[in-house]
Amino acid sequence: MELKVSTRSHAGHAILTVVGEIDLYTAPRLQAEFTRLLETGPDLVVIDMSGVEFCDSTGMNVLLSALKRMRERGGALEVASPRPAVRKILQVTGLDSVFTVHDTIPAELLPAEHPG
Repeated sequence: MELKVSTRSHAGHAILTVVGEIDLYTAPRLQAEFTRLLETGPDLVVIDMSGVEFCDSTGMNVLLSALKRMRERGGALEVASPRPAVRKILQVTGLDSVFTVHDTIPAELLPAEHPG
């Protein structure tokens, strides 16, 4: 299965939306997007995982590596909207205590809707 990765940046933070399965074959695509994103220098990256059906240890290692790089620069990496299967992996590995995990994308990170 193909992995789709897209990024929305807004006011010093970025939302990285991932759709598909993160595994040995697709993890390099995610790694490349993190590398590109970190060059733009957001303070906070939130990964929207609502579209991720599966994430293996390779994918978790990519997330941990990105978290480490963000923290080295004083930034943060958070996970939002993980599906039950992904949430279970986070819990079983103890990574739910390493990452800040949100049930949904925090509203303050979404661009304000302009009426009219």
